[in-house]
Amino acid sequence: MKTSSARATAIAALGIATALIATSCSQENTHSKSLPADRPNIIFVLADDLGYGDLSCFGQQNFTTPHLDQMADDGMRFTDFYAGAAVCAPSRSVLLTGLHQGNTPIRANLMQVTRPDGSTARQGRSLLPEEITLGEVLKEAGYQTGVIGKWGLGEIDDTGHPNDQGFDFFYGYLNHIHAHNHFPDFLWRNRTRESLPNVVQDVDCSYCYRFGFEGGVSTERIVYANDLLRDESLAFIERNQDTPFFLYLPLISPHANNEADQVDWAHGMEVPSYGEYASKDWPDTAKGYAAMVQHIDNTLGAIRAKLESLGLDRNTLVLFSSDNGPHAEAGNDPDFHNSNGPLRGIKRDLYEGGIRMPTIAWGLEQIPAGTTSRHVAYFGDLMATFAELARGAIPDNNDSLSFVPALTGNDDAQEAHEFLYWEFYTNGSSQAVRIGKWKAIRIPMLNGPIELYDLENDIGETQDIAALHPDIVARADALMQANHNPHPHWVADLDGRSPDRVRKAKQK
Repeated sequence: MKTSSARATAIAALGIATALIATSCSQENTHSKSLPADRPNIIFVLADDLGYGDLSCFGQQNFTTPHLDQMADDGMRFTDFYAGAAVCAPSRSVLLTGLHQGNTPIRANLMQVTRPDGSTARQGRSLLPEEITLGEVLKEAGYQTGVIGKWGLGEIDDTGHPNDQGFDFFYGYLNHIHAHNHFPDFLWRNRTRESLPNVVQDVDCSYCYRFGFEGGVSTERIVYANDLLRDESLAFIERNQDTPFFLYLPLISPHANNEADQVDWAHGMEVPSYGEYASKDWPDTAKGYAAMVQHIDNTLGAIRAKLESLGLDRNTLVLFSSDNGPHAEAGNDPDFHNSNGPLRGIKRDLYEGGIRMPTIAWGLEQIPAGTTSRHVAYFGDLMATFAELARGAIPDNNDSLSFVPALTGNDDAQEAHEFLYWEFYTNGSSQAVRIGKWKAIRIPMLNGPIELYDLENDIGETQDIAALHPDIVARADALMQANHNPHPHWVADLDGRSPDRVRKAKQK
């Protein structure tokens, strides 16, 4: 696919800036003194719908995550690390563009478009040629780049395909609905469709057409996609061991197969077996959720073992997080395992439970072992952080702030965000901003009342203290107004209520 002139100009500018940075580094080290001498490999592993309390090193009691716990013991836990959004597509868009949700090109799972007859419809949106991604930044810096897992920002025949967005290698799912199925009948390898022996039954899905894919549930489950994603990741590391590489690994667990709701013989927590949880006196969905998280943990263990066997473990950053909070879909009850831990809210909420993520950094010898960072960061910061490690350059007018100083224990040199910003367009809509210890949330967005919480003393957002701090509320209001950029594709849907509101109503 040919590159547009705008995209070519932007990428060329990145290349010039990267060359200038490399030259300045060869003459004088302009980066943090804590940076590794050699450019490290970078692996970012992204769970799908994993809650803040779903790792035992973040408080999980029903099951354990020993490999991730060991990574935390040997590396760093980030307690105040945030997703880009409270749902899949915009969270990934923030991650890959370094732009917060008011600026990133994809702000919701579905955009609103106007048909030729004047009616409106909601459909998915792909990345455009001029939108520069983290993959392109690291590719310009000389890295081999790969994405394995769930993409969700482009399809096989448009400009959002990962091979057109800076990634040399792609394996997995392009489409969100396709990625619901953990036993699919095909996956993509770059632009080639590879068949799998699983047999998929189509279901009557009322929303799937908006995403451009017919959802299904597998009736013959032979190959587990999560195994394939793990094995492809290990192979990517192996074949790129002699060159700096960036592996983005967006897993599909513990997201549910939501289409299982359409049949009476399956549930959405799709696993080959419940394993050690089979004998638990739990609902089958809870067994499946725990087995999914165990598979994630085992995948991280396999990645660590591969890096250690190749002698790459001390010069590879492995960063683990999740795209948004835990879900209540296809039979899953996030309260059963206390998946959001001490936090309020779940997926699709802008309360902390929807956006604060369990995050672990391991691998680089510069990371002080067994430490915890309270630095406030978010997905958009990966752009500046990874570019600094790679000696690359980021696009202009970015919302990204490198957390390399915090990552390497140099807290005195770490810059802090003035604020972090989110917005959400469905379930009644909402906006949120974090300013230091303060968290403000507005429901509905733009003109609803603003709630205010002191996260240092009330991490569960139980006491709305807006009336006590009108100055902070006014500041939050100004930031919400300034950072929301109206666009006809992104229109607030005022129908429905946030999951938090629905759950609280059921408890009364």
